[in-house]
Amino acid sequence: MSTAAVLSPRRPVLADLVSNTLTANIALVTGAAALVGLLAQISIHVPHTPVPITGQTLGVLLAGSALGWRRASLAMSLYLVAGIAGIPWFAGHSSGYPTATFGYILGFIAAGALTGWLASRGNDRRVLRTVISMVAGELVIYAIGVPWLAVAAHESLPWALHWGLTVFVVGDIIKAALCGVALPSTWRLVDRTTKG
Repeated sequence: MSTAAVLSPRRPVLADLVSNTLTANIALVTGAAALVGLLAQISIHVPHTPVPITGQTLGVLLAGSALGWRRASLAMSLYLVAGIAGIPWFAGHSSGYPTATFGYILGFIAAGALTGWLASRGNDRRVLRTVISMVAGELVIYAIGVPWLAVAAHESLPWALHWGLTVFVVGDIIKAALCGVALPSTWRLVDRTTKG
């Protein structure tokens, strides 16, 4: 990713194409949090680790890029706070304080902000740049989630790297590729619609 691409002036994100009223922004933020909660229910237990395979990160990456950093940060914060308060939309219909996986959920806020910021610089318009942005978002989630897992599980960092990152890499590459196709395709559709 070139420095010029990252430092380019702000461009609209997909959510900017929707009405910018308070009601619309509340609906976008709430909808994004609900999407992550819905995708969290795609949850597959992985032996030897409390971290399941879920669709959550796909929702975080899409929401971040589509909403921009401010709305995405709010949406992921809402997801976290409402889940702690009792809405059963964490992985496996859980709620409350998920000790071992809480670092990943904190990482969702940072990843949503990062992918949203990158999208506002046009990094959601081309496949390769979108994939790079998605990988950056996933790395942020792991940078917070893996050390948290090591501490919460009373295990070593190498253990947490294996059971909290390595076993999920293939799935995350697939999620980044899906976003890499979906977001630029949506922009092409928007461009065709507005021109035609």
